[in-house]
Amino acid sequence: MFSKTRRNIVFTVVFSLVALMIVTLGTIYVSNRITLQRENEEMLKTYVDRYSLEDQPAVQNGEKPGEKPDDQGKPDDPGGKPGPRGNEPGKNEPQFQLSTFYSVAYSNSGDVLAINNGNNALQSEESLLEITSSILKSGQTKGRSGNMTYIVEQRDGYTLVAMIDGTINDNNQSVLFKQMLIIGSIALVVLIVISVFLANRIVKPLEENDKRQKRFVSDAGHELKTPIAVISANSELLRREVGDREWLDNIDYENERMSDLVKQLLALSKAENGDIPKENLDFSKLTDGEVLPFETLAFEKGKRIVSDIERGITVKGNQNQLRQLVSILLDNALSHGTGDTVELTMKREKHGTLLTVTNSAAEMSTEQLSHLFERFYRTDEARNESGSHYGLGLSIAKAVVDAHGGTIHAAYKEGKVTFTVIIPVTRN
Repeated sequence: MFSKTRRNIVFTVVFSLVALMIVTLGTIYVSNRITLQRENEEMLKTYVDRYSLEDQPAVQNGEKPGEKPDDQGKPDDPGGKPGPRGNEPGKNEPQFQLSTFYSVAYSNSGDVLAINNGNNALQSEESLLEITSSILKSGQTKGRSGNMTYIVEQRDGYTLVAMIDGTINDNNQSVLFKQMLIIGSIALVVLIVISVFLANRIVKPLEENDKRQKRFVSDAGHELKTPIAVISANSELLRREVGDREWLDNIDYENERMSDLVKQLLALSKAENGDIPKENLDFSKLTDGEVLPFETLAFEKGKRIVSDIERGITVKGNQNQLRQLVSILLDNALSHGTGDTVELTMKREKHGTLLTVTNSAAEMSTEQLSHLFERFYRTDEARNESGSHYGLGLSIAKAVVDAHGGTIHAAYKEGKVTFTVIIPVTRN
């Protein structure tokens, strides 16, 4: 139980941290991308506003894209290399110097009037014409194509396609995201270790308190056995001296009830201890043998047990405790059921043995079902009954199932309550 609590604590912490990290990194990434995109659009808009076709060298008739005649553009530099094609608006401003702009001007007839492939010439004129042609075919006036953010503007006598290269920003953003992911993963591992440590610290006091409670139940049960035996012996001696008396009968009745309660407390303590010898046994045969004596008891109460048990189901468990489990479920159904039929089924499933016990019952709320396996819990109807039912039977059943690594739960539907037990099957 406490190992499951530890796992739940660690899972909750880790899940919360992972969710927080994903949301944080996602927010930073999206926010940074939107900010950079907005800045690129603003600079590109400024570039377009300042663009003048008169400042660009015209493309001569017959000139092929990519050719750079010596008489076009800026004068050659001392090294003999031709100057860049056209002038860039705002090229002396820092924010423009750190960015690469491209532009192509088309006449209304589709002819190329001017090409500017940036100071660094990262794109050839042929590639620029391919990109701008694709943009014009899309019919969009602004947007993003690959690493390029573009604006298309219709002007008097020509169409301008201006672009800004976002390759460097995208690469920087990718590097930043990877670094954040690596750092976040390292931090997550550290926090997982811390969460495991804290989970152990949180659960340890609860586990120790549970051990003390179980030890108290066991010690109290053993200590009560002696006075119960003494009371029984003294009552028998008094009966021999004074004969049968009503108050002696009452002493014997209450003493017997106390003896049954102590036996159940000790059975619960033993079942919850979990350290029990286990062996491979035929669960089908064991269950069938336990049903037989209860059929007689059911007949005396005007009821019957209908069983459907698949043969050859083997489990690894404690024979006495599994017998006790079946007997508790049958006794509970016969004692508290309102109908005349109790149904017991057992079959092999993929992950274990499925045992169900179903009986008619008065309507039960979800709250009542959630408390059925608690110690000393009884419904109002059960509390009005006399006998040896103290609300420990189902607690013992749950402890037995837990000790065998299984699960048990109760469900109410259409006037019937069904107890479902799953015990792992022995793997050959």
